[in-house]
Amino acid sequence: MRLIWSSFLALLLVLPLAARADTFLLMAEEHGCPWCEQWDEEISHIYPKTLEGKVAPLRRFDLHSGWPKNVTFDRPVHFTPTFVLVVDGVEKGRIEGYPGEDFFWPMLSILFERAQLDVGAAG
Repeated sequence: MRLIWSSFLALLLVLPLAARADTFLLMAEEHGCPWCEQWDEEISHIYPKTLEGKVAPLRRFDLHSGWPKNVTFDRPVHFTPTFVLVVDGVEKGRIEGYPGEDFFWPMLSILFERAQLDVGAAG
């Protein structure tokens, strides 16, 4: 019985990590994008320290230099920055453009809710 409980507890510790293993926030950017630069100034240094950043770490790609091959997009990305929430290689939502710091976080929260990602579990 003790071995069963130990195995069960170990599984409970590993499951949340496994559930998030393939979750990330993909940022499409391009050289000279002023909104990308503003996002970098206001958010990029904060994002990895947030619960959102722990659940969905940021990955970047240049809009004109080859797209990630491991992601299935709902539709093409045309604007920079575009933030695409990816879970298990599939787009779950996006923010097109950078609306400023005051609107970015609530919009990101909506993406997490729609994808049923529990940000509180990251803490």
